Amino acid sequence: MYPPPFHYEAPTSIEEAISLLQQYGDEAKVISGGMSLIPMMKLRFASPEVLIDINNIPGLDNLGTGADGALEVGALVRNRTIVRSDEVRSGFPCAAACAPMVADPLVRNRGTLVGSVCHADPQGDWGAVMMAMQGEIVAQGPNGRRNIPIDQFIVGPFQNSLNDDEIAVQARIPSPGGRAGGTYLKLERKVGDFATAAVAISLGFDGSTVSRAGIALTGVGSANINCNNAAQSLVGSSLSQSNIQEVARQVAGMAEPKSDHRGSADYKREIVRVFTVRGLSQAAGIRAA
Repeated sequence: MYPPPFHYEAPTSIEEAISLLQQYGDEAKVISGGMSLIPMMKLRFASPEVLIDINNIPGLDNLGTGADGALEVGALVRNRTIVRSDEVRSGFPCAAACAPMVADPLVRNRGTLVGSVCHADPQGDWGAVMMAMQGEIVAQGPNGRRNIPIDQFIVGPFQNSLNDDEIAVQARIPSPGGRAGGTYLKLERKVGDFATAAVAISLGFDGSTVSRAGIALTGVGSANINCNNAAQSLVGSSLSQSNIQEVARQVAGMAEPKSDHRGSADYKREIVRVFTVRGLSQAAGIRAA
């Protein structure tokens, strides 16, 4: 099915793009990679009257660490760029583990982290990673920029807290600090499929002591599920099988899966528990029980 007709704009500056958003309001959609929006338009789940393509705006494709050590991911940074980044691989293992598991190579070549988070799909991989790593989205509008913590940015399934005249220009992920540990474990029926269940784990260590901890889930609720409250019990301790098992039990209890063709709710909850044990054990360098 072809999408309905739409008007196309290709601004060459953020200011021009914001002006277009002010002009068209909620009739407009911003597009970068289009890996989520175009399929929704073809299925008539979305029918924007105007598409504002930001690919001609310079400065949105930067990937690197800022002065405070946070990873800064521009709105036009493709998933494939994150996959290939040594900087991400060495300092942000949760993001590094997620990047090559996003969809398939065709989507990774064009899709972006920022676009995925803005789409706020409950099955989205990057939403959970951003939650586990306690990231934020930088939005720019007519009144300047503001930083929105990820918990306040994703407000529901396919809903974010951007104003109609704002553009998400960057994602910021703070450094885990010290020795970084973490992973993203995803169960999928085939390569490129949505997750049956997935767990994002991000840890920072001061020696053998956990100094920072975050856990979030994909595919087992109406939105990505933030389990950082459970993860906080690990801070200040050295990981052991006993506290790993307890946190995994709590995290599994926070999952809200539904039975479907991918498996029963009990099965998905058990996958969450097992992946949490496996991921925390891997981060701690101990063998999972």
